[in-house]
Amino acid sequence: MTDKQWTDMTREEKREQRFKWYLEPEGVKFINAEAAENYKIRTRRLADVYHVREPDRVPVSLPVGATPASLYGTDYYTCMYDYDKAAQTWDRFNQDFKDADSMASPGMVMAAKAYDLLDYKLYKWPGHGLSKEAHGIQFVEGEYMKANEYDALILNPSDFWMRVYMPRVFGAFASWTGLPAFSSIIEGPAAHFTPYARPDIQASLKTLIDVGNEMAKYTKMVGAYSRKILEAGFPVARGALAKAPFDTIGDTLRGTQGIFFDMYRQPDKLLEAIDVFTKLTIKAAVTSANANCGLAAMFPLHKGADGWMSDKQFQTFYWPSLKKVINALIDEGIMVTLFAEGSFDTRLDMVNEFPKGTVHWLFDRTDMARAKIILGDRCCISGNVPSSLLIMGTPEDVKNYCRKLIEDCGKGGGYILAGGAQVDSGKLENFRAMLEAAREYGVYKK
Repeated sequence: MTDKQWTDMTREEKREQRFKWYLEPEGVKFINAEAAENYKIRTRRLADVYHVREPDRVPVSLPVGATPASLYGTDYYTCMYDYDKAAQTWDRFNQDFKDADSMASPGMVMAAKAYDLLDYKLYKWPGHGLSKEAHGIQFVEGEYMKANEYDALILNPSDFWMRVYMPRVFGAFASWTGLPAFSSIIEGPAAHFTPYARPDIQASLKTLIDVGNEMAKYTKMVGAYSRKILEAGFPVARGALAKAPFDTIGDTLRGTQGIFFDMYRQPDKLLEAIDVFTKLTIKAAVTSANANCGLAAMFPLHKGADGWMSDKQFQTFYWPSLKKVINALIDEGIMVTLFAEGSFDTRLDMVNEFPKGTVHWLFDRTDMARAKIILGDRCCISGNVPSSLLIMGTPEDVKNYCRKLIEDCGKGGGYILAGGAQVDSGKLENFRAMLEAAREYGVYKK
């Protein structure tokens, strides 16, 4: 830390400290002097672009996703259930790309045994709703919160989550609808716990223990692999994952149809709930980032994309709460990465509101040349290499596309060559073409 208490530091001082944790990780024993030097080069390159400065060259973030699981004689299903196999598979991939700016992590593979135990309703995955030959997972949208339940959610979000939402999305906790609210305990609490004598409640609690034990195995594998990557001289992302408050409600509570009805039928209730989730999101993201001395918070943005709502609706329901979250994280020195899924072409003029070097935009299908003009003076930008190109295109196609992106976005720094989305079945030669494009066309002349 520093001589100052964290709460007494300015946001600039907090940000400087987070970058220090990133650039000079404590307690890391690099495998050799070359790895230590390469770590400095790689992290400094990224630090420069985050600060919207010119690095030595354009860095590359390969959108590897679950691609390694489709190679080397294995599959995603196998890697989901055999964590050692996942680590070995990702290790082979990383050996093929040991000259990259970062290494891929088997943390991209979900801990399927835990999800099986939970009987999770929001995903389908190989062997559970999808064929064992499928790649990756699929989201199952539904109305997991009813239109008349806003008051219950707003009054006590934790109680609503435990006794209403979780029984609907986790089959293992269906019995929790019969539990009394913990907030009803005032004095003489013994009677409150009588329902825990029920066999179905006890079975659900046993499931929690089993899930915890399974996750301990998974996190041990991911943690050990992250340490291995770090010691080999590659940056490891540490921070938080968060969502726009509107997306939290629209994705996993009301569903798309439900939340768009609510914008017309009960806008005040929706805005009140958004305010509740704004506060919860800030607290959760800051707590998570601080717990691991993290640098950044990643936000996948869903329903704010072009075509989902009008500009007026975006400025009413989506952007104000998200902006409040972003500003709160910036005040804590946290770098904010906004993954703009879909296209954000109609939003660009509305979102350049933050101090220079505090926000990084990762774009899926947005016009990158225009994004550079509008945001590039203050924000790091990246993305837009299409998944379809990496899956179906030739290395020459990929290289030419990347060259154009570098020409459009690289001037003045603040640019990362990256995919528009993670790819679960990309071609090795196309990932290699991305690296080659950056080395041939992305070098800055000092």
